[in-house]
Amino acid sequence: MNESVLYAKIVEWSEEDQCFVGSAPGLLFGGCHGPNEKEVFAELCRIVDETIELYHQDSKPLPPPTAGRDLANTLQQIA
Repeated sequence: MNESVLYAKIVEWSEEDQCFVGSAPGLLFGGCHGPNEKEVFAELCRIVDETIELYHQDSKPLPPPTAGRDLANTLQQIA
């Protein structure tokens, strides 16, 4: 299993920045941004993979998973 599936990846439009912003809450600070939603998601997936690899190289435990917690339905209830 690819460990990146354990982490929610979010790409959303930012009115303030006038571009798509990608993030992986709970795993990394920051993220990526750009004008194309699919390209931002692809870049975010690469960043998540690289971040997980850095955790392993530094022999650090990964943060708790954020995927699989019914995040989409939880966010709908907030809206």
